[in-house]
Amino acid sequence: MAIKKTKRTVERGRIYITATFNNTLVAVTDEKGNPVVIGSAGMFGFAGTRKSTPYAAGTTTESTLKKAVINHGLLSADVFVKGIGPGREAALRAVKESAVEVTRLVDMTPIPHNGVRPPKVRRV
Repeated sequence: MAIKKTKRTVERGRIYITATFNNTLVAVTDEKGNPVVIGSAGMFGFAGTRKSTPYAAGTTTESTLKKAVINHGLLSADVFVKGIGPGREAALRAVKESAVEVTRLVDMTPIPHNGVRPPKVRRV
């Protein structure tokens, strides 16, 4: 017997935006971090180099948030941004223009403190 999935209502949540050089990923979760809605540029019809454009990032974020608001009742969220891809600013602009109220904005981009070990000296 199949277990019927119930539609969760999430009024407060988190929005995770990962902006890489090749794609933009958006994940909407509840306050504990359990995923509610996910979206990527490829899921909305963008392929190849078009996935890495700011337009694709804005469209992806807008559609994912619309799905979260309509299906799950999202009202306010904390936004966590990671990465330095071209779609970063466009995704943030789409969050700002949506119906979701942003309570805080956090940058989680990893920063190397020392980097990798340099290559050994070349002997010719």
